[in-house]
Amino acid sequence: MILILIVVVFGILGYVVSNKLKRKFREYSQVALRANLSGKEIAELMLADHNIGNVRVNCVEGKLSDHYNPMDKSVNLSPDVYYGRNAAATAVAAHECGHAVQHASSYSWLQLRSTLVPIQNASGKILNIVLIAALFGGIALFGLPYEVVGIIVVGAYGVLTLFSLVTLPVEFDASRRALAWVQQRNVVTPQEYGMSKDALKWAAMTYVVAAIASLATLAYYAFIFFGNRD
Repeated sequence: MILILIVVVFGILGYVVSNKLKRKFREYSQVALRANLSGKEIAELMLADHNIGNVRVNCVEGKLSDHYNPMDKSVNLSPDVYYGRNAAATAVAAHECGHAVQHASSYSWLQLRSTLVPIQNASGKILNIVLIAALFGGIALFGLPYEVVGIIVVGAYGVLTLFSLVTLPVEFDASRRALAWVQQRNVVTPQEYGMSKDALKWAAMTYVVAAIASLATLAYYAFIFFGNRD
């Protein structure tokens, strides 16, 4: 019951924050950028200013599907951002380039998150197998004691939670770098800067909600398996 409550509460909160972000993006997309630069041009300019010449800027399908891929060193922008000439597109493009700058400068939190990726993926798979088996009473087939199951579940979810927490400084730092650059480069007016900052704030809130939800779920599992011991 408590787990369902956690899922429902944070599901609703995540939905509210996501909708707020989408509304902000739509609102700020209506304001033409004074510098008349597209998201693609913003990204290329920021990369050039940081002497990064080995990162490609691509257009990918989807809405708010923007991301930086450290594996192939590419900044991937959704069509609205890639072609957009507004404060929202500027904020997102510069933010993703902020990750490229982190990568180029060996930013420690980004390095840690990259290291955790394969561990996180493995933990997610293990957690799914154990929870599905537990749901159908299949744990007995594994011959695992209750305490061992608890260690596996809490340990796996602990890794997922750690990944969520490590993601926070990575995302906040990328936004900080983006906002500092657009202001120093004078590609936005004070009004456009405020819009860019607000858009990135709501984008960051999605990660904050996810991290808190992960912490709450981890605490729940820890209590279920180990909280009732004398």
